Amino acid sequence: MSGIVEAARGWIGTPYMHQASVKGAGCDCLGLIRGVWRECCGAEPEAVPAYSYDWSEATGEERLWQAALRHLHPVADCDLRSGDVLLFRMHRGAVAKHLGILSQGYPARFIHAYSGHGVVESALAPAWSRRIVARFRFPERF
Repeated sequence: MSGIVEAARGWIGTPYMHQASVKGAGCDCLGLIRGVWRECCGAEPEAVPAYSYDWSEATGEERLWQAALRHLHPVADCDLRSGDVLLFRMHRGAVAKHLGILSQGYPARFIHAYSGHGVVESALAPAWSRRIVARFRFPERF
């Protein structure tokens, strides 16, 4: 999966822009995953509807998790590899709505688009790792 990490690292420095998915111009966390998908897997498998910052918080519907299950392969915590997609729940009881790509296993690091920071590679410190609720792998199409 080094191709996934290499592609994701190519997005580092892209400014944060809600709903965008354009390397160098702007993206959010979902836009980063979409852009890496296009680079490594081909055309996006479905159109992404417009979404607000609070997306499905009012309904509690796990829309991002459901979409990940449609297009990515779930992975057990003990089987994580560089290039895997991490899904985070930012607050207890809230819907999962942040994504990142595991870039390095030890010390653990991940690449994500973060509001106010753009696309960065961060340490997967306890403040982040305790928020992970699911792990996925890109399909092996490349």
